[in-house]
Amino acid sequence: QLENPEAFPEQERGWEPVMEREHFRLWRRPIPGSALFQYRVFGSYTDVTPRQFFNVQLDTEYRKQWDSLVLKLDVVERDPATGSEVIHWVTQFPYPMYSRDYVYVRRYSVDSDRNLMVLVSRAVEHPGIPEDPEHVRVRSYESHMVIRPHRGFDENGFDYLLTYSDNPQTVFPRYCVSWMVSSGMPEFLEKLHSAALKAKKMELELRDYLS
Repeated sequence: QLENPEAFPEQERGWEPVMEREHFRLWRRPIPGSALFQYRVFGSYTDVTPRQFFNVQLDTEYRKQWDSLVLKLDVVERDPATGSEVIHWVTQFPYPMYSRDYVYVRRYSVDSDRNLMVLVSRAVEHPGIPEDPEHVRVRSYESHMVIRPHRGFDENGFDYLLTYSDNPQTVFPRYCVSWMVSSGMPEFLEKLHSAALKAKKMELELRDYLS
């Protein structure tokens, strides 16, 4: 699908275009049996390296600096054998809604032979993180991102494909939830890009997940 992002809406039924900006295009399709949507973003940047973009996404301490919506973001557990990490994430939601908290596992992979980077996250249960009455627990959440460098991992330029869905557990009408997600995701991606540029410019010492 990264080879030809224009083709997948025809290959997989139900995708409709939502937004197009300079650096990305956004589609959505209904999730059967629910009032929710799955979203897909195809994006491309030429002013930052794939390694920087990848590391900025994974570095939880740095994200606390550049994402003002983060109330809490901690690695709860890590499996050295697979690199999988369990994350507890609490994020602000627009007033008057309660903040949301996510418990999810993430795993990443770098395929040097195929020149690809993959980051997958999904919601899980964890006995060490009980629900907090001050937040609404989001139990349905999935995110898959594939990054393909234009050249190498340390040279500017790459494409990415992000497929995403979550259930924010809100009583707001479907069109409100759809608007929040379809507007919030592009805003997050722009902040992520800006954070990667800042890390590059200031030569910040981020953890190098590719190593």
